[in-house]
Amino acid sequence: MDSDTPIATRPALSVVTSLYKSEPYIEEFHRRVTQTVGKLNIPSYEIIYVNDGSPDGVRDLALKLLNIDPHAVLVDLSRNFGHHKALLTGLAYAKGERIFLLDCDLEEDPELLVQLTEEIDRHGCDVVYGIQKTRRGNWFERASGHFYYWITNAVSGIEFPTNPLTLRLMTRRYVESLLLFREREVLLNGVSFLAGYEQATIPVSKPRRNTSTYSFAMRFGQLLLSIISFSDRPLKWVFYTGIGTTFLALVYIAYIFTQYFFFGIGVSGFTSIILSVWLIGGLNFLFLGTIGIYIATIFSETKQRPNAIVRAVYRGKTG
Repeated sequence: MDSDTPIATRPALSVVTSLYKSEPYIEEFHRRVTQTVGKLNIPSYEIIYVNDGSPDGVRDLALKLLNIDPHAVLVDLSRNFGHHKALLTGLAYAKGERIFLLDCDLEEDPELLVQLTEEIDRHGCDVVYGIQKTRRGNWFERASGHFYYWITNAVSGIEFPTNPLTLRLMTRRYVESLLLFREREVLLNGVSFLAGYEQATIPVSKPRRNTSTYSFAMRFGQLLLSIISFSDRPLKWVFYTGIGTTFLALVYIAYIFTQYFFFGIGVSGFTSIILSVWLIGGLNFLFLGTIGIYIATIFSETKQRPNAIVRAVYRGKTG
């Protein structure tokens, strides 16, 4: 983290992005970012690329950019750690008074920096981020996206923004506050909201230009992580359901005893017994799984492993 960098030597802007299968986009991305920064007449800036263990040749392309542009910086991670961890690593290396965060795949236009700058100046806030006007994808992707945010907000009790983008412009103090979060299993959108400060949004159209690197399994994993990272409600629901089930069982036992001892009616019903066993067994597996997920998260946090390991940092040549 570069909070100790003297203010006089700080660049006015840091552009931060991560690289993963970004070989087709990085050169156009760099050109468009450079042109946009030039239009804003920003006196000093840096463009930080975080190579998140990309399996293609994007690392070599980034190194070539460093040879021709002194503003470019490459933070090379030792392996793939994940999108959000890579972005947070880039933020830790950013020195700018303002930090422009976006993805490198050009689904978020670098030219939006102009609008973000206007908005942050107008509102005097610490962060302005993009919100999708209409969620992209087919009906299943849109429906699952709506379900994701609905269930996260319902379970956590926190009104997280719906359909936020990586695209955002932030102040120095906001980023330094954001980096105080030390979760090993981190969700950038969640901690960005919890960091507080005054935040504003802009609507953004995000057309599909390429295939997403997020599989269904990864999205489902993010759903589970977003629930357990920001709420202990599932554990409380397990407890309350256990109390309710026990109460119903006691009522049913009292009913059976009454029928048998006072009315002479014997107990029968193989089907009802089997269904009861399946119900209780299913609930047990569900509850143990819920508790297990929380225990796994505690296990991950207590090991205190680093969110990412930086293999090397390369900076553009100045001469």
